[in-house]
Amino acid sequence: MATRYIRNTAILAKTEGTYGTDSTPTEAANALLVSNVSITPLQAQNVDRNIIRPYFGHSEQLVGANYIELGFDVELAGSGTAGTAPAYGSLLKACGFTETATPAVRTEYTLNTPVSSSVTIYYFSDGVRHKALGCRGTVSFGLRAGERPMMSFRFTGLDGGIATATPSALTMSGFKTPFVIMDSTAGDLTFGASYTAATPALTGGTAYPSQGINIDLGNQVQYTPILGGEIVDVTNRQVSGSVMLDLAAADEVTFMGNVKTATLQSLGIMLGTTAGYKVMFHAPAAQLINPRKEDVNGKLMIGFDVRFTPSSGNDEFRLVIH
Repeated sequence: MATRYIRNTAILAKTEGTYGTDSTPTEAANALLVSNVSITPLQAQNVDRNIIRPYFGHSEQLVGANYIELGFDVELAGSGTAGTAPAYGSLLKACGFTETATPAVRTEYTLNTPVSSSVTIYYFSDGVRHKALGCRGTVSFGLRAGERPMMSFRFTGLDGGIATATPSALTMSGFKTPFVIMDSTAGDLTFGASYTAATPALTGGTAYPSQGINIDLGNQVQYTPILGGEIVDVTNRQVSGSVMLDLAAADEVTFMGNVKTATLQSLGIMLGTTAGYKVMFHAPAAQLINPRKEDVNGKLMIGFDVRFTPSSGNDEFRLVIH
């Protein structure tokens, strides 16, 4: 018997011109640099026949409406050139971001409603190719001290079929090596700062030492079987996250007051020091909730959950690569 390996996995993804129509991603142009991969190749809403017979036992189930679920992590890094969109841009768009590139300056990812973009994903699993069409999903961002900046994607797609296939050579030159988040490569979390697009930069506000931030886009992704037009749709979005701050005693008192009064304040962080590799997050109306005291190597730190609320709509936060 031939032995197959989970590490013999390759994933391609390409934006669709028409929803649910195979955009034919290629190894040369659309290969993804991924880790922590997973796939549920058949998530079926089976129908039980429940036949009555003069003896005990199962009756078979009929395979009903079905779809595919896929997950993988992608390193969050710039394209190497400010204003050139990174290779993972199609994935962010299929999670509900609008990509706006300003040549030689920045690429911005801002949120939109509804989510109209979708991707075709080819998932090669050691000799087998799964096609997932009309994929839409959600993503979480891990920006923690001592770790790589990471994006964890989870997609749902229509079943486009399965076949024996092996990918050809993958081109991944669009993916750049990330930096490790530490004091020399990242700024502090800043509360009350404004976003200046032209530079781009965070201006004003107060910076606090932290262990970084986690952000979960919180898309509600639903598969709906419709005769003449099955679809994967994003029906809601609730962005949340968490932070761990190193606060002075007076600062802790101030932050607790903000929690009790449900104060909304901007929140931002800048990562990276080299043009083309910098990453910035900015949220205009974040609410801190659920305060807790944490023991971090004997050091007292204050943790909070974060609710990212819209300020004027579709602006819970923005991601800027520059």
